[in-house]
Amino acid sequence: MARKRGGFGLLAYAVLYLAFLYVPVLFLPLFSFNNSTFIAFPLSGFTTQWYGQMFADEAVQQALFNSLRVGAAAALAATALALPAAKALTRYRVPGGAAVLGLTNLSLFIPEIVLGISLLILLSALGIPLSLWTVTLGHIVVCAPFAITVLMSRMEGFDKNLEEASLDLGENGWMTFWRVTFPLALPGVISSLLLSFMVSFDDFLIAYFLVGNDATLPIYIWGQLRFPYKLPSVLALGAMILVTSAILVVVAEWVRSHGLKDRHTMVGA
Repeated sequence: MARKRGGFGLLAYAVLYLAFLYVPVLFLPLFSFNNSTFIAFPLSGFTTQWYGQMFADEAVQQALFNSLRVGAAAALAATALALPAAKALTRYRVPGGAAVLGLTNLSLFIPEIVLGISLLILLSALGIPLSLWTVTLGHIVVCAPFAITVLMSRMEGFDKNLEEASLDLGENGWMTFWRVTFPLALPGVISSLLLSFMVSFDDFLIAYFLVGNDATLPIYIWGQLRFPYKLPSVLALGAMILVTSAILVVVAEWVRSHGLKDRHTMVGA
């Protein structure tokens, strides 16, 4: 009986915790279907016209295209940089490895506004004009710690004998990495790409300081909030971003957990 009460208490706590996290967010898609330009209860009716206006807006399409380009480039670069770093930190005794890992993750704990201002000062000192390239550079700095964390969790626990066996059979280091290590790390690589893309796609502060004339989607949304009549379309756009981000998180976690199951099966075999 006491065990059942404990289980019910944990379930109630989990429900309340999830409600605290996500119920405020649900107001965004709710009002995106409201047939009114005012955000207030009661709802005046159901409509999808704000989504139609959003998809017909060429400025939205351009901002979305910019965010997709920046997100894809930042995800690829961050994962490419993180892959050898994760391999080195999990496979070899790197002098000061703990300190190196701590420094690598330091950008996670620096407020983004401080990081954005620092990067802006650096780029200005170097005479580099602000553009989508500078936004991509800033996003690589932000995404790299996430990529390293995901890849290290994937690589830790690998059976080193597989790589050693490949080397003993005559393969060089590169071919061992390409034919043994990379296939085993592939779920982590995919998960890192998805997570890094999502972090870049949703970022506002870094892009706010480093963007030039071409706005990313969060910057465009921020600019449209000055016009109250455009607020319903912004809500529809925010709802689309929310759904897309949730899907990417679920897919990234599924790929990562699927890779862990395969690894456990391999180890068990």
